[in-house]
Amino acid sequence: MGIADRKLREKTERRQAILEAALHLFTEQGFEKVSMRNIADAIEYSPATIYLYFKDKNELLLDLQTQGFGQLAQELKVLEAIEHPAEQLRAVGEQLLGFAFRHPELFELMFIMNGPMVAAQACAGANAWPGGGSAFAQVVSIVQRGIDTGVFRPQKADSAALMIWANVHGLAALHLRQRLVVMPEERREAAMHEALNLFHELIRRAL
Repeated sequence: MGIADRKLREKTERRQAILEAALHLFTEQGFEKVSMRNIADAIEYSPATIYLYFKDKNELLLDLQTQGFGQLAQELKVLEAIEHPAEQLRAVGEQLLGFAFRHPELFELMFIMNGPMVAAQACAGANAWPGGGSAFAQVVSIVQRGIDTGVFRPQKADSAALMIWANVHGLAALHLRQRLVVMPEERREAAMHEALNLFHELIRRAL
């Protein structure tokens, strides 16, 4: 390995170490309480070193968000084996809701927090959201396949996908932001899955 390759590898490893330390601190203390200095202290770097890799905290959050979408994409690959579009849509909803339960900090970072979006828009404009765009496109693709094969009625696939997308993320956001206190604690998770199933039964008839 040449000097240039070794330096690139070391730089990549250092950047990943920063991201892993940041996510650990965010998980323990919350996003708002953790500063760039806290992250630097956790891995015994100077704050100046952190800023060599990330312009600010929002840019660091955007990188973590991108990794989160990569993880979600891997988890969604298992759904490719489902052939029926309606069943695939149902499975996507369950998988997204399960992702919110398993990785609440990542889900909040990916779908609720403003910080990463500020960084994304600063880099590439108001429509920039590579990770979210890819995930949404997957839902649109499933709906379009259902339309093309006659499973769903002809309509605008992106509008139908947005309705489905909003329902799943709304349920997850209510859960993450402690808004399900309107229900008994022992009923909350089951009720979310029941609500998702009811929604899919309704849209299956409507679409």
